Amino acid sequence: NSATAVKGLWAQAYYVINSCNVFIDGMNAGGSTVAGATLAANYIAEAKLIRALSYYSLLQYYARPYADGNGSKPGVPLRLTGIKGSGSSNLARSTVAQVYTQILQDLNDAEAGLPLTYGASAYNNTTRAHRNTAIALKTRVYLSMQNYASVITEANKIVSAAAPFTAATGVAHALQADITNVFVSPYTTTESIFSMPMTTTAGDYPGTQNQLGYYFSPTATNGGTGNGEFSLNALGVIADPGWTATDKRRAFVKQSGSGATLKNWCIKYPTGNPYTDYVPVIRYSEVLLNLAEARVRNLNTVDAQAVALLNAVRNRADASTTYTVLSFATPAVLISAILNERRIEFLGEGLRVNDLMRLLQTIPAKGTAPSKAASDVGYIWPISSDELALNSLMTDN
Repeated sequence: NSATAVKGLWAQAYYVINSCNVFIDGMNAGGSTVAGATLAANYIAEAKLIRALSYYSLLQYYARPYADGNGSKPGVPLRLTGIKGSGSSNLARSTVAQVYTQILQDLNDAEAGLPLTYGASAYNNTTRAHRNTAIALKTRVYLSMQNYASVITEANKIVSAAAPFTAATGVAHALQADITNVFVSPYTTTESIFSMPMTTTAGDYPGTQNQLGYYFSPTATNGGTGNGEFSLNALGVIADPGWTATDKRRAFVKQSGSGATLKNWCIKYPTGNPYTDYVPVIRYSEVLLNLAEARVRNLNTVDAQAVALLNAVRNRADASTTYTVLSFATPAVLISAILNERRIEFLGEGLRVNDLMRLLQTIPAKGTAPSKAASDVGYIWPISSDELALNSLMTDN
C-alpha cells in the first residue's frame, strides 16, 4: 500500500482526473461562451479523453479484470466533478463495469466533439486528441472488456477492409514501412495515433526516474543511455525462435555482458538525459492487431482478414514471414500468433500485463519475482495507503 509506485500512480492519475474535472466544470460554467462553441467542444472532448484514459489505466492496476465477474468486482472511486477544497475525500468504489461505462461515455463524447484532424500539423495530429484517437482507444477498451463485436465496429471506422490498411477518414493513419522510424525524431508519423511529446525545455521532459529510457536502457558502461533499472526477461518473447534474427524489431533489443552477467535490454527509447523520446500511448499497429484478435474470437474461425492484418504488422518488420489461412490449424492457434505478435510489436510499451490480465492469464516469474496466477491476491496492486487514510469509504484489495 505504501510502495512509491502504488502511491505515485494513484496520486498522479487522480490529479489528472481532477484537473480534467475542474476544467470541464469551468467550461460548463461559462468558459464555453468565451471560447466559442466549436473550440469549447474540442477542448472539453480532449479533457474527457484524458479522463477516460486515466480511469482505464487505474483499472488495469488497482481492480480485477473485467473478465472476472463481468465487471462486478470493485473498481475505483468515480470522481466526475472538480475538487477545489477539503471535504470531498469520502467516496466509495464504483464497480469495474460502472467505471468502464463512464470511460466509454467519455470516449463517445470525445469522438463527437473532437476535430477530424488538426490540418497539416503532424505534431498536433500526434500529440493532441482527434476523432481517430477516441476511436482507437475504444478498440483497446472494448478488447479489455472482451466485447469483441464492439472492437470490430470501432476499428472498422479507421481500418480499411483490405491491405494496405489505412484510415479513410480523419488523420490518414497507416503503418510505417520501417518500424524504426516510429521511435526516432520527429516521432510524428501517421502510425503514431497519440503520443506524449518531450522537449529539452525544463518541465517538458520527464522528472527524475520517470523516464522510459532511464529505466529500460543499460548504463553507458554497457553501451546504453539509461540507468539499467530493468532488463528483459531472458525466458520471455526475446527467446522465441519465431522472432527471427532478421526482424527489424530485433534492433530494439541490446545485449550486454556474457555468461552469468548476460542481460538483454529494451532500447526503443535511446535518447539520453534529459530523455526526450516521445512516449507512445497508442499506435495504428495496435488497432490492426486489436481488430485481428477480435475478428477471430468473434467469428471463431481462421479469418482471412485477421491473417492479413497480422501479416501487415509482421511483414513490415520481417519480410521473411508471410502467413496464410493454412498456417493456422484452428482459431486458437491464430489467436496465439496474434498475442505473440503483440508481445514483439509492443515490447516496452506497457501492453503486456494488460493483455495477460484481460485474459486472466498468469503473470510469469522474472528473476526473484514469483509468477502470479489470476487467483492470487497479488495479481493486482493494493490501494494506495494515502487514499485509505483520507477516504473512509475506501476498501483495499
